[in-house]
Amino acid sequence: QVQLVESGGGLVQAGGSLRLSCAASGYTFSRYTMGWFRQAPGKEREFVAAISQSGGGTRYSDSAKGRFTIFRDNAKNTVYLQMNSLKPEDTAVYYCAARDGSIGTRPISYEYWGQGTQVTISS
Repeated sequence: QVQLVESGGGLVQAGGSLRLSCAASGYTFSRYTMGWFRQAPGKEREFVAAISQSGGGTRYSDSAKGRFTIFRDNAKNTVYLQMNSLKPEDTAVYYCAARDGSIGTRPISYEYWGQGTQVTISS
């Protein structure tokens, strides 16, 4: 069965960095667009970044642009999110997701989801 397993979350101070990983199994990873989303308490799940099947195309939310980088290793069936210059408002549960199609920003357009990893940024 399809599994997406996130890791790399934790507690860091503002200005610090984290790298999230998402290991995929149970489907042909290289055929799917991959995305990162986040959800803070009391808020809707929001788009952070996405990367095309080959890795040649990426898209970022305005809040992620310039600070976060999404990349993938199709040989390892893994997608990453490098997060730098972290801010307290980045605190959320981060989810990776897979989509059979072009890059999208709406959560509903992604078919598979991981369980999430908590990221907490202290001020």
